[in-house]
Amino acid sequence: MFIRSERLFLRPGWPEDWEELLAGIADEAVVKNLSQVPWPYTADDARAFVRQPQDPRCPHFFVTLPTSSAPAEIIGSVGLLHGEAGPELGYWIAQEHWGRGYATEAARAVLGLARTLGHRRVSAGHFTDNPASAGVLRKAGFRPTGEMRACFSRARGKTVPTAIHAIELDEPGNCDGGDDGVPAMRAA
Repeated sequence: MFIRSERLFLRPGWPEDWEELLAGIADEAVVKNLSQVPWPYTADDARAFVRQPQDPRCPHFFVTLPTSSAPAEIIGSVGLLHGEAGPELGYWIAQEHWGRGYATEAARAVLGLARTLGHRRVSAGHFTDNPASAGVLRKAGFRPTGEMRACFSRARGKTVPTAIHAIELDEPGNCDGGDDGVPAMRAA
């Protein structure tokens, strides 16, 4: 499965991607904001990630920047995870690509797919000391639920206060677009 957005191409990982994945995510500034990724992130971790099978209901993708002259550069990852109350959105972008709207664009693309897959609600969380991720979620159409959780961060080796956000997705047949740039979705 592949997704094309305005500037990005989202694709599954392949075994030969492990080195490029490692180069992008082996950065403590990135990993400390993720719950399931260890620090330090090793070559074995990267190889294991690219070997993971795709779940047809909760797929994950590499976020790439297409170019006209070279293979598309992997700049992050985005996908749906099986959460306690249904699908959850997870993502990361390599630090040198922060501040350009790529995480929001990738999140919106995956939310469109989630709607097509029949998901009606998607949640996401961000560590409270990561306001940039709160901004990504807000721009992608998520709204705070008011719920706070203590989520374990493998990279930090401890639980971290986490703010939960959610978005309600309309039925797949509803083609009306929303004001937030995400077709047919509303805040939870």
